[in-house]
Amino acid sequence: MYREWRSRHAGTVVWERRAGAGAGGVARVLPDGCTDLIWSAGRLLVAGPDTRAHLVVDRPGAAHTGLRFAPGVGPAVFGLPASALRDERVPLDEVWSRAEAARLAERMAAVPAAARAEALEGAVTERLRAGRARDGQSSLPHARVVRGLRAGGTVAALARDIGLSERQLRRRCLDAFGYGPKTLARVLRMGHALELARAGEPLALVAARVGYADQAHLAREVRALAGVPVTELLAAD
Repeated sequence: MYREWRSRHAGTVVWERRAGAGAGGVARVLPDGCTDLIWSAGRLLVAGPDTRAHLVVDRPGAAHTGLRFAPGVGPAVFGLPASALRDERVPLDEVWSRAEAARLAERMAAVPAAARAEALEGAVTERLRAGRARDGQSSLPHARVVRGLRAGGTVAALARDIGLSERQLRRRCLDAFGYGPKTLARVLRMGHALELARAGEPLALVAARVGYADQAHLAREVRALAGVPVTELLAAD
């Protein structure tokens, strides 16, 4: 079972995933440009922005609680450039101080399952208020970049629009998102395509609407990023 809801922190979603008592399985986490703070199996982990699908093996009864930070938001929480976490799953005490991570782990272990999300949100609030996080975005208007690329704008046009050279834009995107604008555009386009397909729109129309050359192009891109055919992804929903 999976559910999510909006966090009190802007650009953040709270999520929970629980496997049935008699059924584990493998969860396929698709690239989406986000970073996550996760409580799983008694451990606190940071999941960086992915360039490919990440497979999570769940034991029967496994439970996970997390905060998902929208593209560009994570560096202000974790205090380092997103590129340092790209395609990584690392213990929180390698990102925050050991003392800070240990305090949160003790708190998470002590509260009931229903209060874990609130405990994670509280830790992020405390960290931001105390000024322990560093803004790794280099003054990049990350929400504007995401909107521009999701709308199909070119990297050159986006750089001109925000007053940067393409090289400057790429460097700042690496800090904020974990990868350059072209990779971010691919990830965002796949996410948009899957949203439309899951809503029932035919794949040929989806491809045209989000800027793929054709349905075959969509299929190649999804397979490259997700690791499986688009039809298999949709069938698993």
